[in-house]
Amino acid sequence: MAITIRSPKPNDLAPLAELYNYYILHTTVTFDIRPYSLEERRQQWFEHYHPEGRHRLLVAELNHAIVGYVTSSRFSAKAAYDTSVETSIYIYPPAQGQGVGTRLYETLFEQLAKENVHRAYAGITLPNDNSVAFHKKMGFASAGRYSEVGYKFDQYWDVEWFEKAL
Repeated sequence: MAITIRSPKPNDLAPLAELYNYYILHTTVTFDIRPYSLEERRQQWFEHYHPEGRHRLLVAELNHAIVGYVTSSRFSAKAAYDTSVETSIYIYPPAQGQGVGTRLYETLFEQLAKENVHRAYAGITLPNDNSVAFHKKMGFASAGRYSEVGYKFDQYWDVEWFEKAL
């Protein structure tokens, strides 16, 4: 079972949108609350990423099926934040624990090392012990917590922010 990490192709959009929509509908990992259509996902997300530069999208394949992805996106619209990125990582639940996330982050950080990126940030909705442990394993450290910052599934959720020097 070889994990392949690669840049996205146009025909990856449907399985990537399906994966993200799963997390929207069933988890608090994202604070989006309604699924995206393919066209919305293409215009508002997929076309934002490039094979070079700070803002990347990488896809993981296992046995020729997409099983996850990682992104580095703009941290804030203000120019002074340009050398910081926010990372997001999504893995299909059956593929978790097989090294997919580790390979995605390692590849992303190798690529970002060639860019002018100073810090990576990841926000984790709490509780999520697995994601916290994974991010610490990948070199992230806690940078602070926002209390009850998101409202989803009829309750408020805390988000802990993690940072990694690049």
